[in-house]
This record gives sequence, structure tokens and C-alpha cells, in this order.
Amino acid sequence: MFDLEQKYVEEEIKKFVIQHDLPDITIQWNWIPFSGHWGISTSLFSLAAAEARQKKIKNNVPLRAGELADQLVEFIGQPKGFEKVESVKGYLNLYFSQSEYALRVLKEVAVQNDKFGRIPRRNERVMVEFSQPNTHKAFHVGHLRSAILGDTLARILDFAGFDVVRANYPGDMGLHVIKWLWCYQKFHAGEKPEKDITQWMGKIYADANGKLEANPDFESEIRAVYKRWDQREPEIVQLWEETREWSLQGFYQIYETLNIHFNVYYFNSQMEQPGKVIVEELIQKHIATDERPEGAVIVKIDDVLGLNKEQFRVLVVLRSDGTALYATEDLALVKQKFTDYPDLKKSLYIVDVRQSLHFTQVFKTMEIAGYHWATQCEHVPYELVSLPGNVVMASREGTVVLLEDLIREATNRAYQVVQEKNPDLSDDQKMATAKAVGIGAIKYPMQARENTKVVTFDWESALDFNGQAAPYIQYAYVRCGSILKKAGYPDIAPELPTYGLSPQEIQLIDLLSRFSREVERASAEYRTIQIANYAYELAKTFNNFYTHCPVLSETEPIRNLRLNLVKATRQVLKNNLTLLGITAPEAM
Repeated sequence: MFDLEQKYVEEEIKKFVIQHDLPDITIQWNWIPFSGHWGISTSLFSLAAAEARQKKIKNNVPLRAGELADQLVEFIGQPKGFEKVESVKGYLNLYFSQSEYALRVLKEVAVQNDKFGRIPRRNERVMVEFSQPNTHKAFHVGHLRSAILGDTLARILDFAGFDVVRANYPGDMGLHVIKWLWCYQKFHAGEKPEKDITQWMGKIYADANGKLEANPDFESEIRAVYKRWDQREPEIVQLWEETREWSLQGFYQIYETLNIHFNVYYFNSQMEQPGKVIVEELIQKHIATDERPEGAVIVKIDDVLGLNKEQFRVLVVLRSDGTALYATEDLALVKQKFTDYPDLKKSLYIVDVRQSLHFTQVFKTMEIAGYHWATQCEHVPYELVSLPGNVVMASREGTVVLLEDLIREATNRAYQVVQEKNPDLSDDQKMATAKAVGIGAIKYPMQARENTKVVTFDWESALDFNGQAAPYIQYAYVRCGSILKKAGYPDIAPELPTYGLSPQEIQLIDLLSRFSREVERASAEYRTIQIANYAYELAKTFNNFYTHCPVLSETEPIRNLRLNLVKATRQVLKNNLTLLGITAPEAM
């Protein structure tokens, strides 16, 4: 917002450097911690140290930095847009004019609207791979965090200027699929799903496990089906293709409900053969050790790297019978991604923390094999979701909490709240609002904790209209809209404040101005919690402003500024909710 003023100061510093025969340096600006005034700061320590090196003199760097800062204060004076310039222990501090800063924040939000906070395009492509459900199983709450974290990280990275490729990697082949196909052929032949597809698929999978446990002799029949698959018998392949499509259609319905989309789908069945080719390459390069038929094909990563201490351990890349493992397929997936997108700067894997060692081994093995871009792969781990009472989520037993049921429950609970708070809404409006509030209540807790912390989901906190939850943030957005509606949605340009801003106004303006910095930090650290916490702080700060600062009853010029402040807050809340994949409802 103050780019021209900042550039002017930089030019003045460069003039000062030339006049005093000092070495040329790159000026690094930092925001001064907010304490009622906004400002930027730059250190003179690097300049003092560079001067000592250039002139080959010994000096007290902190003392010299302080002298340079003092001289710069006198040299620069008080540039336009700043109300104070000072030297503090080797730092040059410049404080913006409070009223000018407030005006520029409000103007920038008014002009940019839904683009406010967006960072210019970087021309760098990043892939975010997330969700990765298994076909032929139910989609339960345990799958939810990867889907939500990945979607929000993709939104944040896009907003931060990256070209984002959203990738999904469903597990469409493996023992779980073979068991499902066996059970379907033997006990459910001809049946088809009509609704709640993933739930229906999950019931057959649970049935397969139940029947196998009751009669272990069925194991030989399942192995026979696996052999038929390996031989690619047309009947089994056709059944697999048809039933896999049922699963995928169920996934698509869930993703549509959650407003999550993907640019590309990879499947582990596609990676099986290419993975085996890479394993053979590893054997030929003496990276992998082939211990078949007695043992598996393994990569003793620490030995290959010549490490004395155990760090990467051993990665098994092929079974003794020559069948593929997850590692086999993941080796191929790394290669496939960079083949499809050779300009990828980063490939992120949003997978639970229990796979951390696995991905470290896969990436390191590919790096050793000479695939340099393996160093551009990164695992973003997350912890799992639990429910009160430590409810088990194991699709094997069929005792899962299904996502369809969770969404249905959330919508029903939210509908009751909407009915109480706003009974005058039409039924369609109530249902649309309930869906927005319910899904928001599910999504927010998944993102408002550190990725590596377990999320314990419970309804009381998820649907809290007075605490750190999506409904609280959504309600602040609705309250902003209500104020603007009562004012007649005035289209009044922000004006320079001519009165002393209240602490509540200053705090709200400060939070609005920090949005792009929060986006930058969240994108650099791959942490959705940055945006989730910011959204809550903004809603809380607005509510504090609303409590202490009358808007509609005020006279000009206070009314003008506060209406623009409400309008700006509403827009930034909406931008925040959009990044979190949560709908900003018009009424609640």
C-alpha cells in the first residue's frame, strides 16, 4: 500500500550510501510489531559490517550501525506518508501516518474486493496431492482431514500466486479390492448401488471381512480371484472396472458436496507396472538388493549412502513373489508427476503422519537413482481425526462414522439453529444456510489445529456460535451484511479520517492490513491454521468493534469511515472463508 513511499526511502538510503562512500547493500524491510502505530524497519548492521570488510577496518558493528541509523534519520527527514522516523539501536524505523494508513487499507479492499490479499502470480507450478481414498470402501471421517487440508492448501497456494495442480491418488487395486470382488461375486452378484454409494460399497467390504473371519477357508478362494486378476481375466477386469466406477461416482458426489475439485487423478493400478520397471532399474544400478525367491527386493538406503548411523533404514520395493507394494507404486508416481508436469517446482503429498518414514525413503531412493526432482517432493503430514469416546473408525469391521452421515447430521443440527435464529427465512433459504453452516462446522476444526495434532471432533464446539468455530465467523460476516443492508448498501468512497480513531477501529484496520502477510506465511509453511486462526481473530475483533463503536447512529465523518470499515471486514471475512473452503452465507 505504501510501495511508492517505501521506494522513495530506499532511493534516499542509496543516495546516502553513495555520498558516504559506503558499500551497496540490499535493503530488507520488516514490519514493526504493532502497538497502535504501523511502521516498517530496516537494520543497518549489515551495512556496518560490509563497510568494515570493504575498507578493511575494525569497528564496533553495533555501535557503527547505531551511528549510521542516526545519520540516516537526519538525512531522510520526514518523507511523505510517514509521521515519524527514528533510530533505535542500529535500526531505522519509519512509522506511517495513522489516518493515511487507515484510508489506504479501506481503499485497497474497496478496489480489490475478492482479490484483496492475493499475491501476484509467481509463474511457479506446485502440485498438491490429497484425499487418496480407497475404492471399494466407505468414505469415512478418517478420510476427511486429508481432503480438507489438501483443498485449503491448494486454495492458499493459488491465492499466494502459485499455479496449482490438484491431484488425487485413489487406491483402486490391492487385497482390499480383491476381497470385495470375491464377496460381490459370491454373495451379492447382480446388486447395484442406488444411493449413498460409498456406504453401500463399504458394507460389502465389511461383509467380506466378516465372512472371512467366520470361515478362514475362504482365503483360498480370495487367492484364486487375485490370480485371475494377475492374469487379467476379462470377466474379473470388467467387474473391477464397473465396480471401481461405482466407487468413483460416490467420491465425486462427496467432493461436490464439500466443494472440492481435482485437476488430475492418478491410480495405483496405473503405477504397478511402471513401478516394477523402476525396481529393475534400481537392481541394475546396484541400489536395490534382489533377495528373491527367499526374500524381497530391498534398498538398504543407509548402506548405499555410506551412513554409519541408522537414518533411512530399509525400503522394501517388491515382494518375494514379484508382486508390487505401495512403495513400488509410489516410486513410479514420483516419476509420473514430473513427466506430466516437467515445470513442477514442488510436489506436496498430504498424507497422514504414519507414512512419514515411507515417503522419506521413497524420495531418497529416487534421488539416489538420479531423479534429481525427487528433492522437490515433500510430505506434509497430518494427524488423524477422533471422536469423543475414542470411536473406532475401521472400515474392516464396518463400524465407521461415514462422511455422508456426518454431513447429514451436521446439516440437520444447523437447520435447527437456523430455525431458532431466523424463522422468517424461506425453507430453501433455511436449507441452504444449514448446509453452509453444517459443512463449515465440519471443515473448520480440521484446519484450526496444527497439522500434526490430533483433531477431536465434537458437535458442541463445532457448532459454537460464540467460540472458535466456523458458525462464529460466518455469523460475523452475516452481521456485517445486516448493518450494510440497514444503511441501504451505501456506495460511499473511503475518506481520510479527520478524527482520532478509537482503539477498536485501529485494531480492526490492523488485522485487515495483515491479510496478505498471513496468506504468504501460510503458503510458505503449508499450515492452514494460519488462515483459520486469522479468520477467527478478525471475527472476534469485528465483534469487539461492533460492541464499542456505533455505526448507523453516528454522524459524519465517523459514520462514513465505520460503514467502510464494516464493508471491508465483510469482504475480508468472505475471502478468508473462501480460502478455508467454507461458504459465507447471506443469512443465519
